[in-house]
Amino acid sequence: MEQIIDLQIFETEYESLHAWFFAHVFVLSTAAQIAVICGAFAVAHFSAPAFNRWLERLTKLRLVERSVAQITQMAATLALPIVWLVLQWLSVLVADAAGWPNHLIQIAVSLLTAWVVIRFVSQFVRDPTWSKIAAICAWTLAALNIVGFLDDAVVLLDAMVLSLGALRISALTVLKGVLALALLLWVATVVSRVMERRIRTLPNLTPSVQVLFSKLLKVVLLTIAIVVALNTVGIDLTAFAVFSGAVGVGIGFGLQKVVSNLISGVILLMDKSVKPGDVISVGDTYGWINSLGARYASVVTRDGMEYLIPNEDIITQQVVNWSYSNNAVRLRLPIGAAYKSDVRLAMKLCLEAAAEVPRVLERPAPVCLLIGFGDSAVDLQLRLWIDDPQNGVSNVKSAVLLLVWDKFHEHGIEIPFPQRDLHLRSSEVALTGAKAAAEG
Repeated sequence: MEQIIDLQIFETEYESLHAWFFAHVFVLSTAAQIAVICGAFAVAHFSAPAFNRWLERLTKLRLVERSVAQITQMAATLALPIVWLVLQWLSVLVADAAGWPNHLIQIAVSLLTAWVVIRFVSQFVRDPTWSKIAAICAWTLAALNIVGFLDDAVVLLDAMVLSLGALRISALTVLKGVLALALLLWVATVVSRVMERRIRTLPNLTPSVQVLFSKLLKVVLLTIAIVVALNTVGIDLTAFAVFSGAVGVGIGFGLQKVVSNLISGVILLMDKSVKPGDVISVGDTYGWINSLGARYASVVTRDGMEYLIPNEDIITQQVVNWSYSNNAVRLRLPIGAAYKSDVRLAMKLCLEAAAEVPRVLERPAPVCLLIGFGDSAVDLQLRLWIDDPQNGVSNVKSAVLLLVWDKFHEHGIEIPFPQRDLHLRSSEVALTGAKAAAEG
């Protein structure tokens, strides 16, 4: 392994920086320019809130177009650097007119201009994290170029090298790789998001196929971004072939469930057994599928709880898909009537109760059947159909049964409760009475 840091390069850079500071910084004109820059910052700091309020009032004017209002609103977030930049430009004009040295003020103007432009452009990136990273990286490069230290910084980073055989990795290579990877990942994410929206608008694709294509497209784009980023910095991908065996062993032992869920997710998307919007029951969980992920399915229940069910469980366990082929679902409601009641009238009242609930379908029509004679009641069963199980099943049953209750009471139909008959043998009763008389 070679030496990681070349100390001779560090010594040369230090001597050049030392000479430059004593030649340009520690002089009277430089101190005066620094004072002007600090004074302009202080004035801008106290003036920025008023400028910000003026821009906000400008965005609320009806005469201002929407695009202009958006640009003005974005500029309001940069009130301090904009005011500071204007004051520094005025300082440069005054210094040029008076013949004073102003090279340091011009550098400050260039740095502020670069920051305002880069920060303004980066606001078009929706993700705030990516926006800040892009702004900081771009301004750092611009600042090094403005002050003339870009080449020296490149040489310094390239001197911090680590060699592993034929593989040479320097700090500059790592930095380039990180920047290239971040940029390519952002581009891949944006492209995949745009393509996903386009895929969702295709009418000939089912929701499950749309999700499958979107996931595969995102994986392919991210893989291409990583490969291109590695090739950009000159890293030979064959160097990673040694690790493929270890990765395979790790998948075989430690990532069994993860890989199983990933493969199960692909199977679910391909066979279309479940899809977003379907109403399913898995074990004790009943709800509709909100989304299908690479590792789990999001199922939202009627009480607002969201269950993340692993894809493997949906593949291996029994799943009731209430809306697999169509949304029509038949419900069965057991109802009991007393033996002394008019059974035909009770069946008619059950059908009337079902017809008064809006969610119960007219076709197929509800039916009421006599299915047996129980110990305490005549057993009836009301069968009805609904086509919106995602809106709940128990609430429909409750509404129908409540109407049945009201109609039975209105027409004198008795809803029985369990009854038991107690039989006593007469000989045992007489013996018990004689024994009690003798003892008395």
